[in-house]
Amino acid sequence: MLKHSLQFKLSQKLSPQQIQLMKLIQLPTQAFEQRLQEELVENPALEESSKEDNYEADDYEVNTNDDDYDDYDNDHIDTQDINIDEYLSNDETPDYKYQTNNYSDDDDDKSLPFAAPVSFHQDLINQLNTFILSDDERDIAEFLVGSIDDMGYIRRTTQDIVDDMAFTQGIYTDEATVERILHLVQDLEPAGVGARDLQECLLLQLKHKTPSDSINLAIQVIEQQFDAFSKKHYDKLLQKFDVSQQQLRKAIDEIEKLNPKPGGSFDGNQKMVEHIVPDFTIRIVDGELELLLNGRNAPELHVSKDYQEMLQSYKDTSEKSSSQKDAVQFIKQKLDSAKWFIDAIKQRQETLYVTMNAIMFYQQEYFLEGEETKLRPMILKDIADMVGLDISTVSRVANSKYVDTPYGTKLIKEFFSESMTNDQGEEVSTIEIKNILQQVISEEDKKKPLPDDQLAEILKERGYPIARRTIAKYREQLDIPVARLRKKI
Repeated sequence: MLKHSLQFKLSQKLSPQQIQLMKLIQLPTQAFEQRLQEELVENPALEESSKEDNYEADDYEVNTNDDDYDDYDNDHIDTQDINIDEYLSNDETPDYKYQTNNYSDDDDDKSLPFAAPVSFHQDLINQLNTFILSDDERDIAEFLVGSIDDMGYIRRTTQDIVDDMAFTQGIYTDEATVERILHLVQDLEPAGVGARDLQECLLLQLKHKTPSDSINLAIQVIEQQFDAFSKKHYDKLLQKFDVSQQQLRKAIDEIEKLNPKPGGSFDGNQKMVEHIVPDFTIRIVDGELELLLNGRNAPELHVSKDYQEMLQSYKDTSEKSSSQKDAVQFIKQKLDSAKWFIDAIKQRQETLYVTMNAIMFYQQEYFLEGEETKLRPMILKDIADMVGLDISTVSRVANSKYVDTPYGTKLIKEFFSESMTNDQGEEVSTIEIKNILQQVISEEDKKKPLPDDQLAEILKERGYPIARRTIAKYREQLDIPVARLRKKI
């Protein structure tokens, strides 16, 4: 069993430094880079070495073999009773350097180019500028646009909007005028924007389409029988509109092409989607697994030479004024913070590496072969026991980090799963069971989708005795609706 020595000696009450360290560990690569930049701005005593700087430093290595480790004490992170001489070294470089084989060659990739997108609401305002409106109409229209949420809806009554404009903007109008301007706003792109509810949203989109028999029937279904459509009561719809199954199917196909969240699809909102940067890379080299930590997590930092010189100047001064003493206290505070941050980053890298290394070895068969059936049941405690860390620390590493594998980029927490026993007495991962459940549902007859009790029977026949309520839980976790809502005409 793989063993590691890195241990955090956490008491019940964490110190402020320990809390900050936990927060650093939780950050994925991009958020960590942002946090680093914030620290560099806030603390002038902390500086980042450029590639041109030629500092001599010891390489930082993480031991990953199967031997026992010595205990690692993190108490050295506390900084008290500072001796000025500690900061007067000629060597500006920290006692570690993250450029070894444990790190990927992403050091040059310090920033990603992003276009500056126009926001969803600004795009709507830009479209409004093409309309010929009076000043009062434009004020109302812009207020309505401001009332649209990120999904594209106005979730307020017309009367509420009238009252709000009067109280907050000094715009006095009536409901009829607001409704008239709202219809103009609802003509903006994307279609469906400015709707008050889902039914209106779908109708707006259908009415934007080129008229046809299928579109006309779809409009009737949404206008007159929205409840029956939502519950997939197709027999009632066939009877109500006196159409064939093929005609109704074409109409429903048109409805299913619509976007229930028109604001969410706006291209400019892509700025809200975090670009995934893998925190780790796993490679297979000569049949062996190799783990790399993204080099962007490994900045080269040092204490400012200017601040060291200021301390030297203070030390050399024979008569020290009150203002000088105040200044040196400020300098020492910043140097304390810089030293702590450098040390905390080192501990962050160690924690990330040993935790992911343990996960890699625990799921070795999967990472070598790529078959999800090879994933072993694994809980946070399994990894915490292997590396000697607290469960909450392992959770912070797993919950927000990604690993680039030969089989795609994966969220680390997806490798964790509980176990159950199959009919052969073997422990299997719930991931395997969910995959089989998903496959069964994808192959079912959509005219007669399988209810949960039948799904439980099918999995039992395949060697997985699972209760119906467990099937329901797994189905919900897979975001698969109940049988009635999976029905197709």
